[in-house]
Amino acid sequence: MQAQPHIQSLLNQLNTVIVGKTAQVQDCVACLLAGGHLLIEDVPGVGKTTLAHALAHTFGLQFSRVQFTADLMPSDLTGVSIYERGQENFVFHPGPVFTQLLLADEINRASPKTQSALLEAMEEKQVSIEGRSHRLPQPFFVIATQNPLDQLGTYALPESQLDRFLMRISLGYPDRAAERELLRGNGRRDLLDSLQPLIDAEQLAQLQAQVLAVHASDALLNYVQDLIDATRSGRWFVQGLSPRAGIGLLRAAKAQALISGRDYVAPDDVQAILAQTVAHRLVPAIHAGRGALEQVRAMLDATPLA
Repeated sequence: MQAQPHIQSLLNQLNTVIVGKTAQVQDCVACLLAGGHLLIEDVPGVGKTTLAHALAHTFGLQFSRVQFTADLMPSDLTGVSIYERGQENFVFHPGPVFTQLLLADEINRASPKTQSALLEAMEEKQVSIEGRSHRLPQPFFVIATQNPLDQLGTYALPESQLDRFLMRISLGYPDRAAERELLRGNGRRDLLDSLQPLIDAEQLAQLQAQVLAVHASDALLNYVQDLIDATRSGRWFVQGLSPRAGIGLLRAAKAQALISGRDYVAPDDVQAILAQTVAHRLVPAIHAGRGALEQVRAMLDATPLA
């Protein structure tokens, strides 16, 4: 399977819906090709949910959407066992998490208890209910949207759940040309129904296998380890990256390389996805005076190539 034509067609279709956000769209595709979960964080109304819908349509996966609210219960996600008189037994009724792509819309408006219901699903690709484990369909992705924490009715995601997201991105406001189209009434949400699936689950699995096969040289691995060590030095962050985060960083860099049409990882690939992949896992040192994204970029600039 030739990866480049398929990936380019995915990007082209997504860019017709989300105009002027080429870099963010490429990050989303890299995240899904790397087999990771995606967190989209921004103010309401900039296209987070539209982007998630567009990704679901374009990748041709079974799709469920859950609107997270304060009264959402864990069983509303995972499902529940109900006694059925005809069978004289409890029968499990799967919840919306039993899908290939779950859109967790405004995930941080649900209580921490409900948020934590996704932890096992995101990490183990299964849910355990009443002592029984139920496997989720494959592949399984979570695309979550999140509002800024200073807005009313939001709950911060626990560190353990943030660590399950391979990437966190922000769309930001549209540029002037894109916003002019929106003001004229050319809303991109109307295009969703016309989107055609460009790949299926089997083709996606093939692309993911090609991502894993992308070569990372010893010199490149040294560079990745230098960056990981820098996060653990105490100079930049309170705590450093875990081994799981380091593995995710390399996997995302491999996906970035495949999108660029190469079968090897270059330092540019690591640099291109570093902030999106690690900033949400890190807390800047007390003396930093910068946010996590700016601190990651400062650390990147200060870490030389070997």
